[in-house]
Amino acid sequence: MALPALVVPTTRIGKAVLICAFSSACVAFLLSPSIRGSRPDDEIPPGAGPSPVAHDAHDADTLRAAQPDAASSASTLYNDAPSGRSPAAGTPATPPGPFARSVTIDSSFAEAMRRLGVDASVTALVAHSFAGQIDFRRDLRKGDTVSLVMPPAHAVDPASNAQATDDIPLAVRVSHGDTDHDLFPHRDLRGKPFYYTAKGRSGAPAFARYPLAFTRVSSNFAARRLDPVTHRWQSHDGVDFAAPVGTPVHATARGTISYIGWETGYGKFIVIDNVPPYQTAFAHLSRFAHGLHRGAHVRRGQVIGYVGKTGWATGPHLHYEVRVAEVARNPLTVTLPGDTPLRGTDRQRFAQRANRLAALF
Repeated sequence: MALPALVVPTTRIGKAVLICAFSSACVAFLLSPSIRGSRPDDEIPPGAGPSPVAHDAHDADTLRAAQPDAASSASTLYNDAPSGRSPAAGTPATPPGPFARSVTIDSSFAEAMRRLGVDASVTALVAHSFAGQIDFRRDLRKGDTVSLVMPPAHAVDPASNAQATDDIPLAVRVSHGDTDHDLFPHRDLRGKPFYYTAKGRSGAPAFARYPLAFTRVSSNFAARRLDPVTHRWQSHDGVDFAAPVGTPVHATARGTISYIGWETGYGKFIVIDNVPPYQTAFAHLSRFAHGLHRGAHVRRGQVIGYVGKTGWATGPHLHYEVRVAEVARNPLTVTLPGDTPLRGTDRQRFAQRANRLAALF
């Protein structure tokens, strides 16, 4: 396209106007982005622009949530077993880590857990796990506390009617008097949770198989046998362990004495109610340990009496019974609540995780 011819003014005023026009065009041309080599604001590379000095409240919160410190990192506090879930793309970030919450017991452990937003099935699991350490029906008092460390997804206001999730507590502490009882979950290969102490031992109650150091089994459990004293055929509902008179007899599990005294045939006799539905019985004792009475609590391994031959006995021995739901079972083969500890690297990782969680209480 042909350019218009440039007309040069001949007067002084015309020359001045022409100079001003050329000057303005030059300034605009020199300041244009294409000449500076810069780009629009939305294309400025990170760090090239001015450093942000202030943010509004929303921006500040976002930055803190995006940079959780190591102590609250949720990934280091959960169990190693895979959950099978991963966050979907675009899903808002989860809060930075687990959180702790406590309540004071007013009436019962179950009521306290309900106030903490935990459902009945999880409460039953936790209560069973503590049964080896605490009798919730007898030991807890008003004013004791229950504390939980919960995963971030369980952020439910206990004062509201919001329905709790099925996430189990990452740590549970029951403070009874001056004593704290802590348990932490570990999932097996199938994903089923079990609670353990910080040292990796099962929180569930455990039984010992044998209540004393014996020399031999003098009579086995039998549905029918000839009684050596009555000379009649009848069941033998326990196992007889032969041992010298005075040999200490130990409680095989934690429990409460429901009977202590003399019983025909059994002689000096003790019955202990253990974790339901288990019950243990000890007969033919020469004497009871000092201080025992009906309603007394005993722990696993505690001496409760001494071998004798009271009642219908032909020689010194302990007659020992295990009853499940009030039915006698063979003490040598009956399935008992286990105490299988974690071992090796599982135990090391579990202990480290438990220590981090305990610090949140």
